[in-house]
Amino acid sequence: MAVQILRTVIGTAVAGAAQDGIRELRDHLVGQAGVGEARSLVYGDLMPARSAALLNGTMARALDYCDTMVPGLHLGSSVIIAALVAAEVRGGCTGAELLDGLVVGLEVGAQLNLTEEQYAGFDPTGVAGLFGATAAAARILRLDEIQTRDAMGLAFNRCSGSFQSNADASLAVRFIQGFTASNAIECVQLALIGISGPRNFLAGKFGYTHLWGRDQVTAEEMVAGLGESWAILGTFFKKYPCCGLTQGPTESVLTAIEEKSLRAESAERIDLYLPEFAFNLIGKPFASGTNPRVNAQFSAAYCITNALVRGASTLAHFEPSAVKELEGHPLFDRINVEHDPAITGHSASRLVIQGADGFVWTRELEIGPGYPGNPLTLEEHAHGFDDCLKYAPYPLGQSQVDGLKVLLGAVQDIQDVRELLSHLVSQRTADVMDNQR
Repeated sequence: MAVQILRTVIGTAVAGAAQDGIRELRDHLVGQAGVGEARSLVYGDLMPARSAALLNGTMARALDYCDTMVPGLHLGSSVIIAALVAAEVRGGCTGAELLDGLVVGLEVGAQLNLTEEQYAGFDPTGVAGLFGATAAAARILRLDEIQTRDAMGLAFNRCSGSFQSNADASLAVRFIQGFTASNAIECVQLALIGISGPRNFLAGKFGYTHLWGRDQVTAEEMVAGLGESWAILGTFFKKYPCCGLTQGPTESVLTAIEEKSLRAESAERIDLYLPEFAFNLIGKPFASGTNPRVNAQFSAAYCITNALVRGASTLAHFEPSAVKELEGHPLFDRINVEHDPAITGHSASRLVIQGADGFVWTRELEIGPGYPGNPLTLEEHAHGFDDCLKYAPYPLGQSQVDGLKVLLGAVQDIQDVRELLSHLVSQRTADVMDNQR
């Protein structure tokens, strides 16, 4: 599982290197300078560790194609990034040590994950995800028990993030991922120089289980079975490059095309029924707005229209130009999205299509594709990774791609993970940036 998450995050980071806000963020961070501790992925800039984590984490989430976990925890794009940055700060580590840190960080984040009701609109990435990223970085940088506790306590004071960023289709969605990775690195570095954090950050009167768990869970319950049962097995991998809650509706439309040869012009009405949380996040009428990609990713209506018009759902279909091509399409007026209280599964949906010739096609989906209980195949995982590398704005050389796949196939045997990172810097970025300047 840890290797699959590593592969997924590497792919999405390479593919997301030129999305909105990335160039501006990179220019800002490079302009700040500072002690060079770690490299930016794709670009290869040597910069302070917290800056590299901020940039790399934001790139990894920029396409919203990375791993996730109910109710919206994007764990890997912070944990993986923080771990890789920590490995560079340390001066390198083995692949086995990297995997050790990843397993620790991913499991800690997953164990501390809460429910939709407990988060009540807070973004889990900036809450539970921060603990996971901090734990991974602390393990790789070989903090002792007291230092690790301090780093986690400091991380507790950095918990933040809101799903309002998603609802408003703002670039903050991807930046929260970078903030989380960067905060984790800074908390670990502060702990290393002796800065203490609250000891009772988990079970204290004003601790995590009270403030975030809303006194509905105890610290003992949160760590029960740690290292024995694996919460990280609840990870969800996306089949399509959009919000996790649009995976089911997208899949259902593509199934209707395959089974009924459905065409956009023959669909007289499409009704999509969703549970409350999904409806609130992806159910509003579509408008491309100022951030077309994000608006499209978090719109059930767009994902349905795109799948039906184009017969697929790929990274290219969420490019701003591709999104705007579909804006105003007559099919939007025939799509109705509603909350159905009878549908309770997080990723569940019911799609009803009425055709011009009188047929009615219904598909009820209890679990969306990629979620636990409906996992992707190995071929689907490989297809997603290859799609990311092909889509990359600054492509890796073929020898880099080949070497990358070999290393990812045997991570535990890598002698120094900086060898892996050397395959993730594109020569094209240097050429393009020189021309732009």
